[in-house]
Amino acid sequence: MERPLILHIETATSICSVALSEGGELIAIRESDHSRAHARQLAGFIKACLRESGRVIGMLDALNVGKGPGSYTGLRIGVSTVKGIAYASGIPVIATGTLHTLTRSALSFPSVQVLAEQYTDRLLLCPMLDARRMEVYTALFKPDGSVFRDVTAEIIDAHTFTPLLEQYHICFFGNGADKCRTVIHHPNACFSADINLSARFMIPLALDAFHQKRFEDVAYFEPFYLKEFIATIPRKKIL
Repeated sequence: MERPLILHIETATSICSVALSEGGELIAIRESDHSRAHARQLAGFIKACLRESGRVIGMLDALNVGKGPGSYTGLRIGVSTVKGIAYASGIPVIATGTLHTLTRSALSFPSVQVLAEQYTDRLLLCPMLDARRMEVYTALFKPDGSVFRDVTAEIIDAHTFTPLLEQYHICFFGNGADKCRTVIHHPNACFSADINLSARFMIPLALDAFHQKRFEDVAYFEPFYLKEFIATIPRKKIL
């Protein structure tokens, strides 16, 4: 199948994003940056994308969900929604790495494209998702989108990336990069603002997985939390 119809869902950050694609073409998208509203918005966004394109759930060839890392609650909402649709309809599920999607978003920005042309094989792309305090979820990618260093949780200080910055120019971006701007001052470090997650950038990743038949086992698939969820204890006791 050359032009599969795929529904993409990304909920790993404050952005709730849903896209519908046919082959490599985006045919509908809905997204919002209203924090803590994913559970309320997601079903409506899915219905709106299908209605706008004149499609129905039964026409889908696959479901694609952002698997993380990211917000525990956001990931749980996205994955549980996709699982529910998959169980009811028998549609196969693809899982896309959140940092991979964020890097695809960065590669669409002219400023990052200029860096890639200028530094070629001496440039690394570093997506960062906020993991509270001075910790981020991050990875490193080459300008062609391939992985240079896999996903890790890093506590950021002035020296975290120094060995790599001595050899490469590194472009930092994502909602975890702002905290790093205040401590990383190496001349080979640059920061790109306004690069955010969007389900539209999941399309090429999902299309590749679809053609290679890299589908998830719906019964056992879980989000990639990277760290265990730790519930906080309220300061005040409520009787």
